[in-house]
Amino acid sequence: MTKIPQHLSMIGLGTYDIAKVRAFYGAWGWDEIEGSQPDWCAFDVGGTLLSFYSMDDLADEVSVAPRPPSMWGGYTLALNLASVEELTEVFQAAVDAGAESITRPQVRHWGGTSGYIADPDGNRWELATGGPNPAP
Repeated sequence: MTKIPQHLSMIGLGTYDIAKVRAFYGAWGWDEIEGSQPDWCAFDVGGTLLSFYSMDDLADEVSVAPRPPSMWGGYTLALNLASVEELTEVFQAAVDAGAESITRPQVRHWGGTSGYIADPDGNRWELATGGPNPAP
């Protein structure tokens, strides 16, 4: 049996407003990769591409109806940080850049601290630091 390579090359997300997504992640200080197009953009997030496509085009390509704007898609993206202090700073910077605050950072049952934000299309980001630590 052929072993399937164990890595993630790209995360493709649909968006209703590519310009808004471009501006949102640009406000985070992220740089688009070379080759982004007017109807597609991507950011290198540590060797994996986080890519955005027209919601309608992507839904058509994968043969599903597009999800309504701001409806949660049943997944989260995560950004792990080194400390509660960094988590608190990054959470506020994301909100200042236009993210919607979903859940402010708090100690979780698994022992770490995390909070959730949403991008312009409702994609949920968990900003977290692991292990037992005090709430911010």
